[in-house]
Amino acid sequence: MEGKPRPEATHEQALAGMDQLIALSLVGQQDIAQRLGLNVTDLTCLGFVLAAGDDPISAGALARQAGLTTGAVTGVLNRLERAGYAHREADPADRRRVRVVADPAAVVTVTAVYEPFYRRLNELFAGYTPGEIAVLSDWFTRAGDLMRTYLEEIRRDEHAGVPRTRRTRSR
Repeated sequence: MEGKPRPEATHEQALAGMDQLIALSLVGQQDIAQRLGLNVTDLTCLGFVLAAGDDPISAGALARQAGLTTGAVTGVLNRLERAGYAHREADPADRRRVRVVADPAAVVTVTAVYEPFYRRLNELFAGYTPGEIAVLSDWFTRAGDLMRTYLEEIRRDEHAGVPRTRRTRSR
């Protein structure tokens, strides 16, 4: 397959396009969460649970992936269970650990919401050569790694360029 001609682009244009995609994704996640009767944090956690597939994620690993405390994840799991999206089960290898498993109906429901968009993305990918897909995949993977590292820095307050703000109670 021969690639289609692509317009020239600068780093600035690529970053602007990425920023717009991220902003639209955040808005879209809000809309999808609302459609599923969840909040965005719960939907994000459900996404991690679904991504784990047949190898259920532990509650602790879910907390780390989502950047939440274990207490906050307990609240998320309570809400996901009440909504019928996931349930907790003891880890057969270590009964002290809790694993999180998506309910089969949740997989069907979430797939029905995301499938039309993913179908369109696959149609978009079809216009790229295997080599171009490899570059896109590499870029997404490496950008994701950069984001994880940056978030860890922010959470540790080690990044000098990001001031930490305090919330004050109004009286």
